[in-house]
Amino acid sequence: MARWVVAVVAAVLVALSLWQLERPRAGLVIEPFPIAGGPPATLFHLPDATPAPVVVIAHGFAGSRQLMEPFALTLAHAGYMVVTFDALGHGRNPLPMSGDVTLVDGTTRLMVDELRTVARAALAHPRSDGRLAYLGHSMASDLVIRAAQQEPRAKATVAISMFSQAVTPTDPANLLILPGEWETRLGVEAMRVLHLTDPAATADQTVGDPARGTARRVTIAPGVEHVGVLYSATARRAATDWLNATFGRDMPAETDARGGWILLLLAAITALGWPLSALMPKGQGAPAPIPSRAFWTATLAPAILTPLILAPFDTRFLPVLVADYLALHFALYGAITLYLLHRARRLTGQFPARVLLLSLAPAIFGILILGTALDRYVASFVPNAERATIILALALGAVPFFLADALLTEGGRASAFRTLAARGAFLASLVLAVALDFDRLMFLLIILPVILLFFLLFGTLSGWIGRRTALPAIAGLGFGLTLAWALGVTFPLFQA
Repeated sequence: MARWVVAVVAAVLVALSLWQLERPRAGLVIEPFPIAGGPPATLFHLPDATPAPVVVIAHGFAGSRQLMEPFALTLAHAGYMVVTFDALGHGRNPLPMSGDVTLVDGTTRLMVDELRTVARAALAHPRSDGRLAYLGHSMASDLVIRAAQQEPRAKATVAISMFSQAVTPTDPANLLILPGEWETRLGVEAMRVLHLTDPAATADQTVGDPARGTARRVTIAPGVEHVGVLYSATARRAATDWLNATFGRDMPAETDARGGWILLLLAAITALGWPLSALMPKGQGAPAPIPSRAFWTATLAPAILTPLILAPFDTRFLPVLVADYLALHFALYGAITLYLLHRARRLTGQFPARVLLLSLAPAIFGILILGTALDRYVASFVPNAERATIILALALGAVPFFLADALLTEGGRASAFRTLAARGAFLASLVLAVALDFDRLMFLLIILPVILLFFLLFGTLSGWIGRRTALPAIAGLGFGLTLAWALGVTFPLFQA
């Protein structure tokens, strides 16, 4: 009975979340925006509107158009013509990033050129009034600043979670900087840039004159970090007000609690996994808990050995940034863990023939159901052909790792302390890998929240399946494939 109640409540919450997330799209024209020789792009505008200023929005590293929709929807409702796009190597863009990522004249220049190509196409659209503003997050904050400095028609720039060495006291015109409250270092950087113009300026104080293009302002979004700032109503309202001041408009900012509804949607879909797990065949009994010594050996040894073993080798074999290293890290970590569990006689009876077939159920749930929601409201989850080999390579690593994780946590039967220890050890091993080769692997730090979210969502689902079937390998195989898919569509394509 309890499973039916959970199923009904979760279904209602899914429907409510979808309704709330679709509401901001109502009343707008949202359509593909083809750009000759340019990236995949989307156009947002009010129907039957008069020509308006163009706002070109650029996402950050490992992002995509979907991630920037909160700002796109807000500004489109405020009457602006908004264009979002998938940058080189990101989302559904088939062209990889290239050049030297450490040089301004390398990858940065190529991505600025792409951004300017999008802006030129948008300014040529019949709904454009010939005026332009840029908005960029994280990595793209530097790109939009450099693009605005090269484009006289750029009248304002909104830099979210900004880090850029290109800003001067007067260039680009009308610069608004939006760090999150929990981005302490980026908040300090924002104030440093503001003080280039006025050493006495404070946050939430406008320096200069928007009508003359000399304005500067820092607005700190409360209670958010590097990703949460994109969903902040304060940040979206500040961006709208800034552009209105620049272009002499007075359309209000319509902000919604998009971030909260996305979290509720993902939580409700995950909750559906509990009643659905009852459809799996019920297992008979469960093995005794892993002895303490065997558990800690299988938890700590791979966390220490994996980064140390891989550190001396050149692990670049895939056309994508750091995913090749991550695939090897997963594979070696999983192999060491499985070997130690085998030595402790914890693999016996865990792989009957039906495991392979049953593992398709969690893979379908993760990739099709949760993946569809992520692709619609969070970030690109549909791979293009160029990513097929990357997903396959990651699967060869992620499946052994997640299989080992499921067995080490005893299919959800292990204590919360052991579960946190096992997964915390893996995250610590990635941090150690970055510390050993920061210049090459620093982008792994950006992907850590994705892995943490994966542990939270799919670790919960894995526990339900493991306790139902008494076969942790089912969830380990299924969600290993899901993790490979999720990471394979997230890492940027890169060609040296």
